Amino acid sequence: MRYLTRPFAVGVAGLVLAAAVVMPGAQRAYSSDDGTYITTLREAAASLPVAEEMNAGYQRTSFRHWIDEDADGCVTRSEVLQEESQAPVISGPGCKIISGMWLSYYDGATISDPAKTDIDHLVALKESWGSGAFAWTAQRRQAYANDLDDPRALVAVSAAQNRAKGHRDPAQWLPADVTVHCRYIAEWVAIKLRWALTADRREFQTLNRIAAGCPDSVLGVIPAPQTA
Repeated sequence: MRYLTRPFAVGVAGLVLAAAVVMPGAQRAYSSDDGTYITTLREAAASLPVAEEMNAGYQRTSFRHWIDEDADGCVTRSEVLQEESQAPVISGPGCKIISGMWLSYYDGATISDPAKTDIDHLVALKESWGSGAFAWTAQRRQAYANDLDDPRALVAVSAAQNRAKGHRDPAQWLPADVTVHCRYIAEWVAIKLRWALTADRREFQTLNRIAAGCPDSVLGVIPAPQTA
């Protein structure tokens, strides 16, 4: 099942902090009992490793999705739709989602038709490829493309916003709703750190500029699964 707690805005009072852990460039980072790295938005953004993107050779088929990882009859897309629906979900044969209600946080749209709801890889597949996934095994790329353990990785949004975004990073595209930009970049940084992905120079500068204008909230980074 999907990890349902959103650790991008964790209350400090609710954390049991353990020994410090190393996060490249970060001044302060701690580990909670479940292994989640606890830092702040600005420190996390500043800790992103910077490198030019390497997009040569990218193919969407290099990231196998959607799969039924837990063999419960529901593929990843259906799992996300079930868990993010604001109303009871009706599903048909093969776990096909027929109805529900989804809030697209990118634009504030409420959607009742699953056909008009896209599942966005918050850090797009092509972006992840250019930021380091080009060097991964097929198994690790599959794990990334179907990441249900961090609820920030895959998000149900309006098809219009998902397609407007494409594979763009925050230097090139931000959600239509300006009030969620701090949330969006916090989630972006958390996913990049989770999977040890780099940021290009413009992306790094944009993330840190926006972070400077956001509340410096506590940010949890869940370690990626171990893969071959």
